[in-house]
Amino acid sequence: MKRFHVAMTIIASTLLSSQAAAEESLIWGIQVEQLEHRFEDTDDDVFAWDFDALVGSDELKLVWRSEGEYETESSRFETLENQLRLQTPVSTFYDVAAGIRLDNPKGIDRVSGVVGIHGLAEQWFEIDADLFLSEDPSARFEIEYEGLVTNYITLTPSVEIDIPFTDDEDFEYGAWGPTVEVGARLGYDLEDRLLTPYIGVHYERSFGETANIADANGEDADNLFLVTGVRLMF
Repeated sequence: MKRFHVAMTIIASTLLSSQAAAEESLIWGIQVEQLEHRFEDTDDDVFAWDFDALVGSDELKLVWRSEGEYETESSRFETLENQLRLQTPVSTFYDVAAGIRLDNPKGIDRVSGVVGIHGLAEQWFEIDADLFLSEDPSARFEIEYEGLVTNYITLTPSVEIDIPFTDDEDFEYGAWGPTVEVGARLGYDLEDRLLTPYIGVHYERSFGETANIADANGEDADNLFLVTGVRLMF
């Protein structure tokens, strides 16, 4: 944890120095993409979240990204991930980012470097692509689209693919055995996109050696959830 706090101090100091030089006004915001309860027929429900908080300027932002999954039946974290990164635009629609990632699910702590690119592709698909650098490197690709059904109702399909590059016994991943998450969430905008409750489905499946490890540990290689939750922006 000490390395994490030192890195936070260095990144924050860099951001403040850049802002002072540029003499730009400070901007900040929080976007909660998912804050939800996932229901499974085995009663092993999951509480999950995914949010970004940022502070900085149009040219350079400090971003805190947090994702987690908490199993209510067993009272333990399945995943718990926090990232602290600097993000700057490289074009009208894309930013590059670099920083650190801290994982500590199931009592295991790991610090990784992260580099990535984020933005909007054609037809307004939101794209995130990240490379995680450690003794057990991996990559993640996410794509999401928010489609208007009416002025107030939105349908948001999403796909996330995580690919480990090495065997990772601590996190129960097999080399090149991807984990895929697919979801669709139907939301209703209550307050000018600031508050959007939603319902939907969420499906997870592991492949290759990662699926074999799950089977060997008596766990399911795939899971289907019904979800209810809320998106927030402020």
